Parts: sequence; structure tokens; C-alpha cells
Amino acid sequence: MTTVLVIDDEPEVVRFVRRGLEAEGYQVLTATDGGDGLRMALTKRPDLMVVDLRMPEVDGEAVIAAVLVSSPQTRVLVLSAVADAEVRVRCLEQGVDILPKPFSIRELLARVRFGLRDATGKTTEELVLRVGRVMLDIRTRKLRVDGSESALSEREFLLMQHLMRKPDLVCTRSELLSAVWGYDFDPATNVVDVYVRRLRSKMTRDVIQTVRNVGYQLQSA
Repeated sequence: MTTVLVIDDEPEVVRFVRRGLEAEGYQVLTATDGGDGLRMALTKRPDLMVVDLRMPEVDGEAVIAAVLVSSPQTRVLVLSAVADAEVRVRCLEQGVDILPKPFSIRELLARVRFGLRDATGKTTEELVLRVGRVMLDIRTRKLRVDGSESALSEREFLLMQHLMRKPDLVCTRSELLSAVWGYDFDPATNVVDVYVRRLRSKMTRDVIQTVRNVGYQLQSA
């Protein structure tokens, strides 16, 4: 799976970018300061980093410089409200793309896709997930089971995507709440069960099995 690391000291920006990237099928890592972001970049080796330039202590330029020395193949997209032309020139000279703040999530996703292209013009994105006879198109958010196709809402898509990335493994309700809805939901909520029922209603056969008192499992056969 293509991994994107988001480093920004504004938590609301991190959440906004993370949701957009996850909806497109990327694995997303996050950090809210440059020091943590640099350590994560050097240990996790993401395919692409989305980095804010102006952060306290360790700023974005320092993070980018250190990562590109260690892993020159890492692609970088800078988020910045900095108007200084000299800073922008330094980024561009390193082959780093720049997206000015404020920005739209559509433009950010387009720049991420472009940044992940290799010399042949192909991307490293995983565009279709397949588990047995189940297919999930990352681009269109359409689910296909035994040739029958259904469009999914954002939450249905994120839930199905998470289950399909862990075939035959049991995903607990708390895990699914965290991955799909974030940490703001009460663990006692039945929202996971509601959305599993919605997914099941769109399938010609039930591939999502209930594991009593634990969670759900997507069967590969």
C-alpha cells in the first residue's frame, strides 16, 4: 500500500488531509511537529511526505533536507503560507512541489497522484482491492461482488476498505471506530453495526462475518 506521511503543527489541517488521503486508499501516517515527523520519516520510509514549512523547533525545510539525504527517492509535497520567494526557490531546486495555503483537498490529491508518478508515467497507487470475488475500486468507491456493482458512501467505503486490507482477520469494533470514524465516538455506539448492515445490503452474498462480542471479519473464500 502507498504510504503518505503528513507533518503539520495544525491538528485540524492534519485531520483534514488525513481524511482526504484515506478516502483515496492511501495508508496515512501523521505527526504534529517536525521532530516527530522526521523520526517517523526515517524509520517508516513513506512513499511521499506532505510537510508544512513553518513549524516550531524543527521546521519543514530541515525535515525535508534530512530525509532527502537519507532517502532521496522520497517524494515531497510542501504545504506553505510562506510568501518568501527564496524559500520557494530552495524547495523547487530540491525537486519539491509546493501547494500554497489555503488549499483544496482536490488539488492536494491531484498533486499527490502526480508526485507518485514514476519515470514511465505510472503511479504507485493501489487502485483496486481484491479479496476473493470481492473488488473495491479506490477511484470510484464502487464495490463489486460476483459481478454486481454498488456505489458506497464515504464511511461505507472506508469501512469496507479497512476490512479488505485485513482479509480473514478479526477487526474489533473499537479498531473500526478508530480507523473509520476517529476517536471522537463513544465506544458503546452501534454505528459500526449499522454500517456493516448497510454494506451487507449491497452485496449478493454475505462475505462479512460477525464475530460475536468482538467485531467483524471479511472472508477471502
